[in-house]
Amino acid sequence: MAHDALKEAVWQANLDIVAAGLVELTWGNVSGVDREAGIMVIKPSGVAYDRLIAEDMVVLDLETGAVLGHGLRPSSDTPTHRYLYQQFEDIEGIVHTHSSHAVSWAQAGCEIPCLGTTHADHFYGTIPVTRPMQAEEIHEAYEYNTGVVIVERFREDGVDPVQIPGVLVAGHGPFAWGTTVQKAVENAIVLESVARMAMHTYLLNPSATPIDQVLLDKHFLRKHGPGAYYGQQATKEQT
Repeated sequence: MAHDALKEAVWQANLDIVAAGLVELTWGNVSGVDREAGIMVIKPSGVAYDRLIAEDMVVLDLETGAVLGHGLRPSSDTPTHRYLYQQFEDIEGIVHTHSSHAVSWAQAGCEIPCLGTTHADHFYGTIPVTRPMQAEEIHEAYEYNTGVVIVERFREDGVDPVQIPGVLVAGHGPFAWGTTVQKAVENAIVLESVARMAMHTYLLNPSATPIDQVLLDKHFLRKHGPGAYYGQQATKEQT
């Protein structure tokens, strides 16, 4: 994808998370990657969304993190995004927000169990929460180490980041990702929705338990993987 096309896609995605109600003030950012070109594009740091234009998006070298060309300073969360792209090779877009329900779970240090089929349609099981970061991790390379604790949690549990396209960083908030920038936005919206639904579920029934594996399998696998049958099959003109 050419730089300009990726900048346009990332700019639009940043506007989309505002329109979806996931962002207040400047509390969020979206990035995208072009692996063939070896670049990533991310929102500039601290710039109000209503002032953003596509040209403001910042292009960086994916390997070194160096800003390419002149322009605005990239998001302070750039090292987290870059580390996730380097470690999760199948993702192409990342969204970070401080959406209220997902942040509440993160602040509580609680993972989000799969309590129903809305969750199961998009996340193949529990949405994990990271361990709290240690003082030395916070003092040195905080944003980079945020990526490290995310990847650590997925590797420890053998979780596939494509099947569980999001995480809660303890005491911080959600990160979501996807195989496209647009899919990352969709997954961020779903993460906040299921966080809200789960919170309401436990208010109604504190003893609620996750759905059975057979129902989880049915709902996730009918939308994802080689046996998926949900939606319309792409025609030659659509592929």
